[in-house]
Amino acid sequence: MPLLLTRRAAAVLTTALLVPIAACGNDDSGTGKDSGSSAKPSGSAAGAPKADLTVLAASSLTDVFTMAGAVYETENPGTKVTFSFAGSQELAAQVKQGAPADALVTADTKTMDGLSGETGTPTVIATNRLVIAVGEGNPEKVGNLKDLADTGLKVVLAAPEVPVGRYSRQILDAQKIAVKPVSQEPNVRAVLSKVELGEADAGLVYRTEAETAPDKVDGIDIPDAENAVASYPAATLKGSKHSEAAAAFVAWLSTPAAQRILRGAGFQQP
Repeated sequence: MPLLLTRRAAAVLTTALLVPIAACGNDDSGTGKDSGSSAKPSGSAAGAPKADLTVLAASSLTDVFTMAGAVYETENPGTKVTFSFAGSQELAAQVKQGAPADALVTADTKTMDGLSGETGTPTVIATNRLVIAVGEGNPEKVGNLKDLADTGLKVVLAAPEVPVGRYSRQILDAQKIAVKPVSQEPNVRAVLSKVELGEADAGLVYRTEAETAPDKVDGIDIPDAENAVASYPAATLKGSKHSEAAAAFVAWLSTPAAQRILRGAGFQQP
């Protein structure tokens, strides 16, 4: 597994955190005094309204958004971003039930579109692809999607109402591969956990998810022609009590600073 990608993500975070600090102390005149320039660091959301924001986000964004939130708070002193991670279908249910939150990021456009009356206009901030997650060293020698049809193989998938579960069924059906999973999980993290713990021989997860456990899981690539593209739309919630601050955060997710963090974690461009 590409442990380097995980390390690269950490390096991206370190750089992103240090750049705003360096920019604050920079003085081109060499006098140590403020030059009077009002320019902000490229990609910064400095100046956004201060607020305590709650962001509902797909579970596959847990690691990268934790990093991104730290950067955003550094760029915007006085603002705190709290994330609530869960399967996109669970997040949608929370929104419909009126859970107090300011922004939403799902792992598919279908779930977001189903909440059009509750959100602002969504923007896709990243994409992802699926891989076959297997135990470290690939003990069952899984090589491709067709191998998942082996009845002697314990395969776990996400439930069909979960975005990654829907993508999984989409690519299996397209290849006419019949898979009987030993379990159907509520989110991608649960699928990965089953493989990590050895309770399943293989599972379909996002590429970025497999890369969060490089010492326990290997990811078997699926050719693009047989794969699905997962899109991650972000939107403000109309019930937010901090609408301007929420809009600033959602807009920031498309800036170069945020996109570097997403790319560093293995997410692809929208």
